[in-house]
Amino acid sequence: MAERKARHTVFVDEFTNGILDPEEEMRYFVKDGGHIVANTAPGCWGPMITPELKGGHEVTKPVYVEGAEAGDAVAIHINSIRVTSDATASGNDKPMEGRFTGDPFVAGVCPSCSAKNPKSKVEGIGQGAVRCAECGEDVTPFTFTNAYTMGFDRQRTIGLTLNKENAEIIAREGRKYMCTPENSIQHPVVTFAPHDIVGAMARVIPFLGQLGTTPSRAFPDSHNAGDFGQFLIDAPHDYSMTEEQLEERTDGHMDINRVREGAVLICPVKVPGGGVYLGDMHAMQGNGEIAGHTTDVAGIVDLQVEVIKGARIAGPVLLPLTEDLPPLAKPFTENEMKKAKELADKWNMAEIEESYPVSFIGTGADLNAATENGMARAATLFNVTVPEIMNRATINGSIDIGRNPGVVTVTFLAPKTHLKQAGLWNTVRNAYL
Repeated sequence: MAERKARHTVFVDEFTNGILDPEEEMRYFVKDGGHIVANTAPGCWGPMITPELKGGHEVTKPVYVEGAEAGDAVAIHINSIRVTSDATASGNDKPMEGRFTGDPFVAGVCPSCSAKNPKSKVEGIGQGAVRCAECGEDVTPFTFTNAYTMGFDRQRTIGLTLNKENAEIIAREGRKYMCTPENSIQHPVVTFAPHDIVGAMARVIPFLGQLGTTPSRAFPDSHNAGDFGQFLIDAPHDYSMTEEQLEERTDGHMDINRVREGAVLICPVKVPGGGVYLGDMHAMQGNGEIAGHTTDVAGIVDLQVEVIKGARIAGPVLLPLTEDLPPLAKPFTENEMKKAKELADKWNMAEIEESYPVSFIGTGADLNAATENGMARAATLFNVTVPEIMNRATINGSIDIGRNPGVVTVTFLAPKTHLKQAGLWNTVRNAYL
């Protein structure tokens, strides 16, 4: 890799072709403690209807973090997330048979001229508007089953689903209304002009569906997770892998709505420099993303990175905002600590455990597998048994769905001693004290 000078602040305005490839030379270099500022492209639906993209998303080019080596972790502090789109569209998807090989997110194909991942163009509006640049055939790998177009107020605090007339106005100037970044090649999903739900309000609480580090083998970006990754096992395309090779993922595609402004995400480092990337910003989402997709938007993000040497985490660890924590996992107040001390005195106990919140991300083929994965990651890092994690998550935490079918958070109050042993204490202390 060519020597490049790391900067205190890097501005990222380039995107992948949908593939996170550890063999691709990184172009951006940031200092430990420095900032990554990016104008992200909309996530799922735009890339999904642009078959030239090979991953289902269009995330930022990875950033090399100075000093980060395999076996370390990078704490990513989310300083700000600001939506820039004026409108978007989303809904439940239907793969279009004959327009892909094995996986519509990864291996689009033209049903007429058989071009693989064909270049395409937009002609008109509606669900037949994406056409093969070579032969003119309809090539979108997905269409909607039930969907909506949503406009946002100027402050980006409220969204409203629009009627047919307004959806079509937006569709004719899609890149303008979605504020698609200049270097993004995706077609704006508002081109489809969906309007099945009209007049529904929604609060804008933006977060990043994609945030993480580069895996140690090439992954389609949306498949860098234990659930979506199942589609890669023995797949009939270039990114086929075994179940064992799937373990090289870093779970950057989480769709967890608590990965928002003010939170900290601690990510495993599997390649030199970590390769921090981001994207798939959503304007809002309930737990589970049960429709399969939500409101993809463009936006501006400011992150600060911190290398944690030797913190051998197997997957992401989230430090949510206190208000986003489950009730049982919130840090104890002074009054609660006083009551616990009185209780300890009553029973002649000298010590009270000092504990703080952590959320381990677990992913797998389904929610049960994801829960087992998250608990195993916590047990391994803290060098305790899985039953201990089960107990702690039961009395001092919660298991919550990030994305259906296979992303969860295993949240509990972890003892200070465990956090110190794992190398996470300073980061957790700064988040909650």
